[in-house]
Amino acid sequence: MKTLVIVAHPNMDASRINKAWLEELRTQPEITIHELYLEYPDEAIDAAREQGLLAQHDRIIFQYPFYWYSTPPLLKKWFDLVLLYGWAYGPGGDKMVDKEVGAAISTYGSTESYQRGGSNLFTLTELLSPFRSLVNFIGADYLPHFALSDVSNVTDEQLAQSKRDYVRHVTTAKPLEAAFSN
Repeated sequence: MKTLVIVAHPNMDASRINKAWLEELRTQPEITIHELYLEYPDEAIDAAREQGLLAQHDRIIFQYPFYWYSTPPLLKKWFDLVLLYGWAYGPGGDKMVDKEVGAAISTYGSTESYQRGGSNLFTLTELLSPFRSLVNFIGADYLPHFALSDVSNVTDEQLAQSKRDYVRHVTTAKPLEAAFSN
């Protein structure tokens, strides 16, 4: 299975977690890494090129820091410009059908804060519902998310384990349920 990891971190140099995840992914020859902020510093996204990358891969993972309960701005723009009517959904829009799509996120908040009744009120699964809906809407199969929380307090040992767990997740996660095609 050909896997594409689309990374959307606006300041990778400042991210201990995302940098470590990428270093580990780079040891895997079957994984293609695509860093949006490096590729598009001017934010002029080449939608046709991006669609070509998606077409060449069976599994797509979006890796990003969880920003205000959503994605960084360039990834939102990427969704708007790449997952187009007639390509990803609508009549003839079947290019993502049967692909496996998931998210890998890092959060500043603690695991406890992302629980019902925690300071964020909802679980990460609940807060990722819009992403899951997007995946369903384009006819792809939703992979469970991968997350590492409380990133400012992660020990070196926890980070080393997280890197191994992340690669295992990217390469072996199973879809939660089959999506229907539109």
